[in-house]
Amino acid sequence: MLAQRLCCPKHCQSCSNFGVASSSSGCLCPPGFGGSNCSEPACGGTIFDGSSRTLASATSGGFPNLTASDCSCSSGWTGTGCNVCSTSSACQTAWTAVNGNASVSDGIAAASGVNDTLVCNTQPTVYAAGELSCQVNNPTLQSLFPLQSDLNILRTYNSSLSPLQNASGTLLSPNGSSAAYAQLFYAGVEQFSCTASPCTQSTSSGTDSWTCSNLQCACFEGTAFCGGVPSLNLNGTINTLSGTLTISCDSSNTCHFQQEVLNNLFGSSGLALQGCVFGECVSQAVIDSSNTNSTSSGGSSSQLSGGVIAGLAVVGVLLGAGIIAIIWGSFLQRAARNKPFDGGAAGGISVRWSDVSYFIPPSGALGRSIFSRRRETNGEKTILDGVSGSIGPGMLMAILGPSGAGKTTLVELIAGKAKSGLSTGAISFPPLPTGKRPRVAFVPQTDVLPVFLTVREALVFAASLRLPESLSEERKVAIVDAVIEKLGLEGVAETRIGATDGTGRGISGGEARRVSIGLELVGCPDILVCDEPTSGLDSVSAWRVVSVLREVARGGGGLFGAIDGEKNNGRGVAVICSVHQPSSRLYHAFDSVVLLAHGRALYSGPGGLAPAQHFKAIRDAEVAQDSASEIPEYGEGYNVADYLLEIASIAPVGLFSSSRVMESNINESQDLSGPSTSPTADEKPVSGADVEALSSRSKPSQSDYATTFFTQFLVLCGREWKIIRRDKTLFLTHVAAASILGVFCGGLYFHTGITIAGFQSRVGCLFFLGSLTAFSSLSALYNVVEVRSLFVRERSNSYYSPTAWLLSRILFDVIPLRVLPTIIVSTITYWMAGLSPEASRFFKFLLILVLYTLAMTLWNFLLATSFRNGGIAILISALSALYQMTYAGFFVHLTSIPPVLRWLQWLCPLKFCLEALSVNEVGSGLMIEDTLQGVPISISATVIMELLFGFDPNAYYRDVLVLFAFIAGLGVLVIGMVWYKVREQR
Repeated sequence: MLAQRLCCPKHCQSCSNFGVASSSSGCLCPPGFGGSNCSEPACGGTIFDGSSRTLASATSGGFPNLTASDCSCSSGWTGTGCNVCSTSSACQTAWTAVNGNASVSDGIAAASGVNDTLVCNTQPTVYAAGELSCQVNNPTLQSLFPLQSDLNILRTYNSSLSPLQNASGTLLSPNGSSAAYAQLFYAGVEQFSCTASPCTQSTSSGTDSWTCSNLQCACFEGTAFCGGVPSLNLNGTINTLSGTLTISCDSSNTCHFQQEVLNNLFGSSGLALQGCVFGECVSQAVIDSSNTNSTSSGGSSSQLSGGVIAGLAVVGVLLGAGIIAIIWGSFLQRAARNKPFDGGAAGGISVRWSDVSYFIPPSGALGRSIFSRRRETNGEKTILDGVSGSIGPGMLMAILGPSGAGKTTLVELIAGKAKSGLSTGAISFPPLPTGKRPRVAFVPQTDVLPVFLTVREALVFAASLRLPESLSEERKVAIVDAVIEKLGLEGVAETRIGATDGTGRGISGGEARRVSIGLELVGCPDILVCDEPTSGLDSVSAWRVVSVLREVARGGGGLFGAIDGEKNNGRGVAVICSVHQPSSRLYHAFDSVVLLAHGRALYSGPGGLAPAQHFKAIRDAEVAQDSASEIPEYGEGYNVADYLLEIASIAPVGLFSSSRVMESNINESQDLSGPSTSPTADEKPVSGADVEALSSRSKPSQSDYATTFFTQFLVLCGREWKIIRRDKTLFLTHVAAASILGVFCGGLYFHTGITIAGFQSRVGCLFFLGSLTAFSSLSALYNVVEVRSLFVRERSNSYYSPTAWLLSRILFDVIPLRVLPTIIVSTITYWMAGLSPEASRFFKFLLILVLYTLAMTLWNFLLATSFRNGGIAILISALSALYQMTYAGFFVHLTSIPPVLRWLQWLCPLKFCLEALSVNEVGSGLMIEDTLQGVPISISATVIMELLFGFDPNAYYRDVLVLFAFIAGLGVLVIGMVWYKVREQR
């Protein structure tokens, strides 16, 4: 038994009930106790009698028993042990009986001349030192201990203000500070006592709370609670009670005795006390003085909890960061728009490529410098081998050759596209100095277009991001109109593009080709490169496309001048096209031709009949040497393109050396007859540096973008908003599914009970919502896979930063398709299932599910950006959802998992989600009321939660932080993956 001890030279005195030993009077005891060691409760009399008060006698069990002693209270006194006053006259009579006519103010801190009438305060609020006595009401305790249990509590706020300080042998606090003393009686016998100090008192919403530190409790061994019944021995539990004690009482005479262990056993409200009576004998002057101080201080105000403050701080920081980002972005945007427009001239640039080779290393070979010049292959596959050529501004070039000749590879290298192989040679752009890049536009072989935008909207989108911000919106719109006119798209300008694979209605294939070209033309390029622009088109559509390209070559760079009314000032644009098998009409539309075979150039020079004449001369030379020629003879009227492809298919070895000599002569004459594009000494390519400079376009920096980040984000958001408005299918499906599943889940768990089985159903309901969130976020993965090709094309052309695209995707995917459906299904289920009715609990519930939704969305974004194959990403996502369900703690108790696998729980977001949801639910004070083998129990749901699932009842805010960490970590990984993996690689 814990007792206070004061050891003196002559003796050492031990005191029960946390009394204090005194050399003069044995032990100083809390009011209502006496005897040599404070172990005997008072029987009758009043608290002013002090050490002379009558005490209860011991029974056959050896413990004093108030019930057996037939103790009765004097008039005006009540409660177990008769320590609680009920009338002011009782206080005055008891004071006079002990102190005579002495003033109550004598010896206490009360101002002279004030009302020192002794009164009985019967409210929960304590002014000096007040007693309360309650009946313990808990079904579980009553089933174990069926007789009456009572709890007496002395709360000392300021012992110097209490008249009891003068009572003989009485202890109000151990050292003069605020304190609390409590004793529990069962069937009239004291079972254990507790003390705590110091204490604070607060009042809020009609509830008086008494919070004390340094709680200590001690059992009376051998009593019913403490070993009298060996199978029900609570000695170990009671003696280890410590920490903070809270006693809260309201105006309905109900109190709660709260401590961490008791809260876990009996609910967040602790041990319930009913039928409480309050009584405090105190001077009216003390009450008046306390009320005056309370009024002058403006009254008490409730304080926000640490978790709420932390949450508000996080929200404040995020909002502040967002506002700062918007302000800074607006400032940069305005600064960019106020810059003077530095010219609109385009075109006038030639292209020269010299000895360009391209190799694909064998599988597993170590990467080598992309610009290392090498003739030996060492197992490498040669795609291009020493190809040279040139084209001047205003010219339209066709690159011909059979399949596998290297046409696409050559145009991609000229356009500066990222390639996975190794390349050598030099590419320059006279008259630009070495290292400076012109605006090179590339039209890929496949049309990748925004399905839900109209032709005009797609072109305006491209113009808004590819033209300088200093150019006014009116001029950008005028440029788009000019491009539409040039491409002959006036009739379909307001038509949605639709799916170009034939799965959705929209524009035709030829119109889609022209739109793809238009998307590049709105950027006013210096050079236009097209990869097989006529493939898959009928002859009429193919001719329309080639006619547009020829018109662009002649004056496509004059779009800015055309806006200003100077239509004749446009400079020519070099247009290079790989063409698979053109008709005769298409072939003769090209100004120059490059013929490839097996990665080598058989011819590079003027078009028309010049190539046929070139090969005729070679054939005639071979025949003149009396040797048979493998070059077929050209027949008059025969399609020159077919003739060239026939030669390229045969491609005799001797033809390459002959063609290389003729190619050099033809190129020289072409340069003399065409626009002056001969480079100066400084401009002549000397190494692969130009290839390197052009290839670096695949890694754009901020300076490569024509617009600021804020403009990119706004334009992307505008496009996403249009898509959502026009394609409501996915949004409506999510909302409808959320509503239906909410009603289904709510009906399945409708008004769950508060039995043990009902609590399992509550956690099952929460688990269902988490699992539903994990699987429904799969659509986020599909959405990213679906738009990946469009993003790669636009990113490769420096439309916008990957971060701007990702933010717009998150904003317009997460809010309408993730957060809103989550709120719908959660709200319906929450109230139908009868979960905690507190508004704060509901919003904390929503917070957890929204955080988990964000984490799962980012996880699926990560999978979608990590794998090109959407099937693999979906498989991994589904398997990860099953893994989370396993480690969430619902199907298997986490502590029962073998240690070698148990650590995987820390990588499971659903575990933290379910734990936080469960802790939030039981934190409302949920009590389990059930009957086990005929014994009624009433126990805190926290105990059942820990027993069945192993969740930490104090883990809510930790779980919130962990979910935030998952979101931050996955967000960083997604950004990194988008930047470094989701890029064009040809």
